[in-house]
Amino acid sequence: MSYNSLEGRFPKWLIENNTNLQVIHLGTNYFSGSLSMPLYRIVPSISYLNLSRNLFDGAIPPSLGLLNSMFVLDLSHNKFSGEVPKGLLTNGFTLLKLSNNSLHGEILSGNFSLGLIENLLLDSNCFTGNIGNETITSWDDFLVLDISNNFFTGSIPDWISNIGGAFVARNNRLGGQLPCGTTSLSFLDISQNYFSGTISSCLNVQSLEHLHLASNQFHGSIPNSFRNMTNVLTLSIGDNSLSGSIPKFVGELVNLRVLLLEKNEFSGPIPKELCQLTNVSLIDLSSNSLSGSIPACLQNITGPSYLAYDHIFIPLYLAHFYFVGEYDILNKAYSSIEQSDIEIYDIQDEVQFTAKRMSRPYKGIVLYLMSGLDLSYNKLSGDIPQELGLLSKIHVLNLSHNQLTGSIPVNFSNLASIESLDLSFNNLTGKVPSEFTKLNSLAVFNVSFNNLSGRLPEMEGQFGTFGKESYEGNPLLCGPPLVNKCLEESKETRPSHEEGNDEKWYEMDMVFFFGSFGSTWFVFMWGFAAVLYINPHWLSCGRT
Repeated sequence: MSYNSLEGRFPKWLIENNTNLQVIHLGTNYFSGSLSMPLYRIVPSISYLNLSRNLFDGAIPPSLGLLNSMFVLDLSHNKFSGEVPKGLLTNGFTLLKLSNNSLHGEILSGNFSLGLIENLLLDSNCFTGNIGNETITSWDDFLVLDISNNFFTGSIPDWISNIGGAFVARNNRLGGQLPCGTTSLSFLDISQNYFSGTISSCLNVQSLEHLHLASNQFHGSIPNSFRNMTNVLTLSIGDNSLSGSIPKFVGELVNLRVLLLEKNEFSGPIPKELCQLTNVSLIDLSSNSLSGSIPACLQNITGPSYLAYDHIFIPLYLAHFYFVGEYDILNKAYSSIEQSDIEIYDIQDEVQFTAKRMSRPYKGIVLYLMSGLDLSYNKLSGDIPQELGLLSKIHVLNLSHNQLTGSIPVNFSNLASIESLDLSFNNLTGKVPSEFTKLNSLAVFNVSFNNLSGRLPEMEGQFGTFGKESYEGNPLLCGPPLVNKCLEESKETRPSHEEGNDEKWYEMDMVFFFGSFGSTWFVFMWGFAAVLYINPHWLSCGRT
């Protein structure tokens, strides 16, 4: 009964006469009110209860912890408040999802036990306190702990590294240093916290596929242990105080899809080894102190030929229900649940990236379809490589705030998917190519504060939407939308599709014509008078 826009209180009538119900899925409706009925008496055999994405409020009833046959409980995206009943954590739930509510309390403080829980999602609530010492029966079965977007404090305990799947603690108040040792994690996100010190080289990260350390206070260089992340797909360590050069071994991480090193203190040239990352679709090296030229071989970063990470949208802990024969009930139950419902339980990759002048989060399918290269706010010099015009799938290209010279490559007109192109604050010369008017997806265009000259492209297509702010700081540019008018028009400055037109005499600038004629007449008369004044003999001869 999910996705039906049903409203009102929980439909008690639906379950009163169905005591053998094993699956209740009322997600994505408009049900409201509190859960006050004793479900453990009415439907004692229930194994799957999904009330997510409704308007339920009040406290979570402790009686839910008495449903001993329950494997999956999803109460996410509601308005539940108060503390979580302890019985929910010690029940035999395989999946407990309480995300996106207003729950509070020190749920993980002190010595606690998670019982047989394999996947615990507490993200986007108001939980506080430290992460205490956990006593768990089997680490081999514990797969996911998501505590992101809360107010947890303290450091990460050593037992976290025993989690077999994902630990997501993004946007909390955690700090200290990363623990050493071997980790079984494939997904680690501790971004937007207060971790400091160097990134531990003693941390074995070989199994990681997604590593997010951005927006902390790490310093020092990228540790050599990162070269062992041969399976890594996402490496996000931007917005720290990391320094030194970008290691060449980063180019050996050939499975990389996302590489974010922005807002650090990296220096030196961009390693040409990055050109080996032929599967990467998003690179951000902005706001560093990188120097030298832009490697022409970056044309190789064309991105994967298939949808990156599409396999993680059915997470491992749900695949467990499909293929392990001992859960016959859930095998049957999940066979009737649509793919879109299963995706509710996904741990999605999420990164920050600046596009169209705005820094915004990209996650899930949107992230995997995104393609961009940001080298802005560095000290890069030399010409813009013509080869970058071969990045036909790229959506964002930002080379602004560098020391680039030369002309704008005309073949940038081949960037068929480009939505944002920023070349501002450089030392570029020449004209803005008229061929750019065929870039039909271009929403943001900025070439301001360069040394460009000549007539601007015709205000047609997307170029009809760009204002003078896209061109300011180039005093030799002329034509709409600038106030500078072009006084003469040559074949060099005309758009290519008008080159065959012949200019008629009556189409010339008449103000320019009469101004030139008047000034010429004035100079001639003054010259004639001067000659007469210098040689009075001529004047006297005129009188005889």
